[in-house]
Amino acid sequence: MKTTASGHAAVRRVRKLDLWDILIRLFLIAASLACLLPFVHVVAKSLSEDAYVIANKVFLWPAGFTLDAYGKVFADQSILRSLYISVIITVLFTLIGMIVTICAAYPLSRKQLKGRSFFTFIFMFTMFFGGGIIPEYMLINSLGMLDSIWSLILPLSFSAFNLLILRTSISSNIPASLEESARMDGAGHFRILFSIVLPLSKPILATLSLFYAVGRWNAYQDALFYIKHNVDLRPLQLKLYYLVVQASESFQLEMTQVSLSNPEVLKAACVVFATLPIICVYPFIQKYFVKGVMLGAIKE
Repeated sequence: MKTTASGHAAVRRVRKLDLWDILIRLFLIAASLACLLPFVHVVAKSLSEDAYVIANKVFLWPAGFTLDAYGKVFADQSILRSLYISVIITVLFTLIGMIVTICAAYPLSRKQLKGRSFFTFIFMFTMFFGGGIIPEYMLINSLGMLDSIWSLILPLSFSAFNLLILRTSISSNIPASLEESARMDGAGHFRILFSIVLPLSKPILATLSLFYAVGRWNAYQDALFYIKHNVDLRPLQLKLYYLVVQASESFQLEMTQVSLSNPEVLKAACVVFATLPIICVYPFIQKYFVKGVMLGAIKE
């Protein structure tokens, strides 16, 4: 039985698709390893002895397993307080940021709002132009928020990028007919927002909450500028930064001390210690993450 030309073409198409499928899978594996292996390397360094790290003999597996670096991190009694402060700041920051973003995104997603384009432009303008660090510091100082927990929460609690994502998601996934039917039943704006819009926007809300939380958790530069004298308000990232700097300076001045930890080992332990709490949040919102990003990324 002879194979027809259409049969050969189908076989070639299948082989072509299989080749592209293999290439895509290889690319995704390589990209995943590029993200995973550096973190594994840092974990291995944090669990290795100083001599092996100095000799560059630690790659993906600890050499001379030890927990001395973590012991030095926890030796500072203020570490746990800094962790508590970071959790409080992250929770308040995320809560306030989501409230402000929702209150801005919902009106801008409604076509009946007069001047919607103008207000959107005002918000988007801040994505491209900013005052800079010095004017921001002068503003925080004039408001009397230096050495205050609110200096770490209020200035960055709104993101125009997150506003754009949420507004696009609401306008593209909440049909106007649904809002009209709710209005016919006597529902107002707040009832529509809390009973219709927010329940249908759980994926994108979870995604934006993650964006806010991760951004606040990893930030330390504003705390470096605004928290000077009140050391009890230093967040975890800033506390670990000072710990690494102090270890580096001591290591350079007294390199003959064998018991002194290598700053690279201590730095790796600090990275792992600061990363684990926020990693624990991912499993709880993973099911919303991909769907939430896609909802805010397309508009039909």
